[in-house]
Amino acid sequence: MDSQADSQPGSQPAPVDVAALRKEYSDVGLDVPQLAADPFAMFQRWLREALDGGVHEPNAMVLGTVGLDGAPDSRMVLLKGVDERGFVLFTNQTSLKGRELAADPRCALLFPWHPLERQVRIAGTAHVLEREAVDAYHRSRPRVSQLGAWASRQSEPVGSRAELTELYDEMTERFEGRDVPTPDHWGGYRVVPESVEFWQGRPGRMHDRLVYERDGEGWRVQRLAP
Repeated sequence: MDSQADSQPGSQPAPVDVAALRKEYSDVGLDVPQLAADPFAMFQRWLREALDGGVHEPNAMVLGTVGLDGAPDSRMVLLKGVDERGFVLFTNQTSLKGRELAADPRCALLFPWHPLERQVRIAGTAHVLEREAVDAYHRSRPRVSQLGAWASRQSEPVGSRAELTELYDEMTERFEGRDVPTPDHWGGYRVVPESVEFWQGRPGRMHDRLVYERDGEGWRVQRLAP
């Protein structure tokens, strides 16, 4: 009955006592001898474990940027490539995040793998991907996503959902019967890291935090206090 009452127009839901929300972490642990030789190999190991552990969209990450006004900004995006050169994502380059990265390429990535009581934090610089790589990835996308890249003026105000649908239908008609080319405004970035932190939850909030930091041509590792 209470839940029905809460759903009535004008009703106010009971406030959530967020201070009382707490979860004790397990005692899995992470120590230096368990780390891979470099952060990319370690990331691949944890990404595989996140995938095998049933984490929903384990390649989803928070991209943090420097806003055009100098304030921090962030949003969820998808990781679409990783190797020893860095972490790859694609987006509309005229979007707000694209304009922010053009003005200041410093950025951060965060992978929140809650079911495994883990997170990975990355700080680095975004470099624009070569056009060949962008075109190759665009060709691999589902056609509906290719059309969406043309239809959406990302981050710009839109009058209604109907307007979005109309724009999408226009693109569907425009490219009917032929391949959908890569829009000029659509591109990608490779985030080259300066540091990569692997965070593992532990009881009593005494979490394990091990961070790789660039050291010349290699990496050094240090432990941070939780």
